[in-house]
Amino acid sequence: MGFTIGGTRGLGHIRTGTRRRGRTAEATVVAEYTGLWGWPVVPGARASAGRCSCGDAACPAPGAHPLGFAGEVPAGATLDEAGRAWSSVPGASLMLPAGRAFDVLDVAAPAGRRALVRMERMGLRLGPVAETPDGRAQFFVAPGAAAALPGLLYRMGWDDADLDLRCLGPGDHITAPPSDRGGLGPVRWLRAPSPDTATAPPPARLLLGTLAYVCHRSAG
Repeated sequence: MGFTIGGTRGLGHIRTGTRRRGRTAEATVVAEYTGLWGWPVVPGARASAGRCSCGDAACPAPGAHPLGFAGEVPAGATLDEAGRAWSSVPGASLMLPAGRAFDVLDVAAPAGRRALVRMERMGLRLGPVAETPDGRAQFFVAPGAAAALPGLLYRMGWDDADLDLRCLGPGDHITAPPSDRGGLGPVRWLRAPSPDTATAPPPARLLLGTLAYVCHRSAG
């Protein structure tokens, strides 16, 4: 499986320093995230045949969590810096910490795809949207959404509804495309990041009404 998220589009704008032989494809993708989109990247575990690469036989989330012993690659890291960091964790999945550059509204994938079509037709400002192989759609929104979600749902009249909707914020991580999650297959973009959407995702309130409505209709 290839690891490019945008080919070499925009890589000329990443501060590379001296080019080195032997860079991995993963390191190139890490540098796209850190250098183009301004997101830190955390090395994550992989799963094979239900076993997690972290080595814990009783791991509660095989292939779907950060590696506790591996350091974060900070936002702004160069291609050489990403290569050096990933050389110690070859084959690790790419994970993004929520709660800094973005929070994530997480819903069932079928509802998320329907909501995305509605929002695009409405002309709403959208951020990146990812889909996981375990059937979740993840909408990137401005930081602070996780803390504000209960109040937003209350003001919109959705606080008593049984919605398959949650918000990921500080302390949470998502698996970044095109890494494998849980041995189930790659995460993919439904709406890829761009310079504008990566650095300034929309407030959650702009998306939440449509997402809540579609989630409610889907449950019914």
